[in-house]
Amino acid sequence: MIDFFERLPEEERQKVKESVQILYKQTFLLERKYDRKSKRYQINPDFYQCDKYLEFIKAYFAIMDIEVMENSQTGVIYIHGEQVVGEKLPKLATLYILILKLLYDEQMSTVSTSVNAVTTLSEIHEKLSVYRLLKKQPSVTEIRRSLALLKRYQLLEPLDILEELDGHSRLVIYPTVNVVLMGDDVRELLKTFSEGDTEDDEPEI
Repeated sequence: MIDFFERLPEEERQKVKESVQILYKQTFLLERKYDRKSKRYQINPDFYQCDKYLEFIKAYFAIMDIEVMENSQTGVIYIHGEQVVGEKLPKLATLYILILKLLYDEQMSTVSTSVNAVTTLSEIHEKLSVYRLLKKQPSVTEIRRSLALLKRYQLLEPLDILEELDGHSRLVIYPTVNVVLMGDDVRELLKTFSEGDTEDDEPEI
């Protein structure tokens, strides 16, 4: 593994370093991301850079007992394992992930030509009300903070500016939500939230 790395030209070694750093920092890499300026999905060069050296990167992370996974169907490369220490999530962000997963599954069951789904902030909050998961309306600051956090982890992409947030604000749901939560996980978490007050729960992502 070291021999392979040392034989690479300096420019290529730098690219490998960047791929390792980006994947470790972001957890997920998407093949295509929505670009608000062009209003189109654009190829993510970081994904293909990582994919180019994927076997080496897998071996590198394996030393730390971290598995590098690739889902070619949805266009996601991600890391998985007990050594992947996630960030503590506030309750609202956790609830948003639950609803995003439910909405994603609903849309994917009827649409077969895309791996991404689109929703609105109002639709998310309506779902939260249906499942009685919100005891009080969150502040605009809490909402923006939660959406910004999920955007950073590439779980969603606001199609509108967060500073101009309202109920009609549209959000792309990325397929990475499938990596964070499986169907059984959603049901278990919904059950947990419905059983009592989870105001202090801070799951990791």
